[in-house]
Amino acid sequence: MPYGYNGKILRVNLTEGKVASEELLEAFYRLYFGGEGMIAYYLLKEVSAAIDPLGPQNKLVFAAGVMTGVPVGGCGRHCVGGKSPLTGGFGSAESGGYWGTELKMTGFDAIIIEGKAEKPVYLFVNDNKAQIRDAKHLWGMKTLECQAAIRKELDDPLVKVAQIGPAGEKMVLFANISNDLDAFAGRTGLGAVMGSKHLKAVACRGHQRVGLAEPSVVAEIGKWVSENAPINDKSQHEFGTASLIKPLNAIGGLPTNNFMYGSFVGANNISGDRIRETIFKKRRSCFACPIQCKREVEVTEPYTVDPHYGGPEYETLAALGSNCGIDDLKAIAKGNELVNAYGVDSISCGAAISFAMECFERGLLTKKDTGGLDLRFGNAEAMLAMIEQIVERKGLGALLSEGTVRAARKIGAKAEESVFAIKGQEMPMHDPRLKQGFGLGCAMSPTGADHCHNMHDTAFITLSPQMKEMAALGITSPLPANDLSAQKVRLLTYYTQWMHFLNSAVCCYFVVVYGNIGFERMTRLIRSVTGWNVSLFELMKVGERAMNLTRVFNIRDGFTSDDDLIPKRFFQKQPYGALEIAIDPETFLQAKETYYRMQSWDNGVPSKAKLAELNIEWAGSY
Repeated sequence: MPYGYNGKILRVNLTEGKVASEELLEAFYRLYFGGEGMIAYYLLKEVSAAIDPLGPQNKLVFAAGVMTGVPVGGCGRHCVGGKSPLTGGFGSAESGGYWGTELKMTGFDAIIIEGKAEKPVYLFVNDNKAQIRDAKHLWGMKTLECQAAIRKELDDPLVKVAQIGPAGEKMVLFANISNDLDAFAGRTGLGAVMGSKHLKAVACRGHQRVGLAEPSVVAEIGKWVSENAPINDKSQHEFGTASLIKPLNAIGGLPTNNFMYGSFVGANNISGDRIRETIFKKRRSCFACPIQCKREVEVTEPYTVDPHYGGPEYETLAALGSNCGIDDLKAIAKGNELVNAYGVDSISCGAAISFAMECFERGLLTKKDTGGLDLRFGNAEAMLAMIEQIVERKGLGALLSEGTVRAARKIGAKAEESVFAIKGQEMPMHDPRLKQGFGLGCAMSPTGADHCHNMHDTAFITLSPQMKEMAALGITSPLPANDLSAQKVRLLTYYTQWMHFLNSAVCCYFVVVYGNIGFERMTRLIRSVTGWNVSLFELMKVGERAMNLTRVFNIRDGFTSDDDLIPKRFFQKQPYGALEIAIDPETFLQAKETYYRMQSWDNGVPSKAKLAELNIEWAGSY
């Protein structure tokens, strides 16, 4: 029997209303591992160039990895992918929670969604079977209502539901796919793809445990993770990702007023400490995870915030908070509830609002455009009103729902100065002027600006546990955060290969990286799960393989090296604050060229030799 995977995927044709299973060989899993690697394989093979991302020719792939569902902290994730309506290129996003494990327990490793249903439907996958069910009565529901309705209809409160909210139904270009109400495949607009297919939800219920080659070794490592990860990543355990607010603010790395500044006077009011002191209700976890970085919050006045929707994490606190100049924690918590209930990416949604706020203050938008809203930085009520407009595609929100790049083109050329996006996707809440390797990583990301398969330079400026771990890859010396030397590019190259591997396996960064599982223990864990005699070298190649497949996908759809750029404001110093540096344009271009050469990419195009070395020579014909 296979260990770590089921050997089967589910293919669902919504146009024809048919479902079928397909079997895959062990060699396939060892080459791609699942997650991002599997998705990149199928999208490149089966999605033609130049198709409309919101047309029936696009495919949506939900993929677990060989580590999904393994009873060890950090192994509860899954990946979703398709051609992105936001960027027009490769789209993928990872999510935690419990849904991925439940998918694996149904007996399938992935679901490929094809075509478009004539009317709203949802998919129910249950122990090696699947059926397409009517969802007309679910269409229009917010996520909490929809999950409750599906569980009631299936008469099972343990059914796990991945779904879109009304924003996905209306095809807001940064709509997300939520599961468990507080976990999200958030980026690249895959919720809009799901909505375009009239697919409201994918519900899973399974009873098939993941096969383990060496259960006793898995249990031993699982015990170590349970006992040590919360200690190694203590800040995440104590405060969640909100623990980042104060330290980033202190060094000028907290995006403020649409990336004008990196220090926010109201930072303490939206910090992890303040959450715990005021609106915190309890911690939440993902499958088998001891860190419990999620937070559940409750607010009763002046807003009512339902704790079912969890609580704001770092990216949301910065996107709806500091980057909009807002320090009203209760308003941000309400905003978090709204984006979760309606189903939009909080990063792109917040970025769209902060973009509009800057345009308003610059006179490029007026109250006539905003429907009377005084859309200035710091106006919490205006922020909440704009979320409602965006998810309903009404007023100015109809324009912002297309993303900031498209919105700026319609507002006028001057508005493009206020856009912070790469390849069409809005920047996550990290300032590349502080983390310059991160900035280069965003430029090279296949999904546009992304923080989840990137490096964060501040983790490598001292002999931190993360820095010490890199010695296994021959990197032994810390580097300044603002360094863009060849050595920093080398660190970025190796580290992002590892992150892309984790997105293929599919594992959580907080546990594996910051919980300090480490390369050696992780390699041993994968051996004990799969029975394969894998090496760290092989795992790194899995990540590099996924990176190159996504690169080929984008090049085939017209992306060039000209798209590997960052917004111009990052070449300028912040007007005030703790950070007194900017990225040097020439240094950035040199680092970009060095990156290409280290990857064996000819002006950004993977060479035939590189594809052959990665055993994906076939990709060169696409």
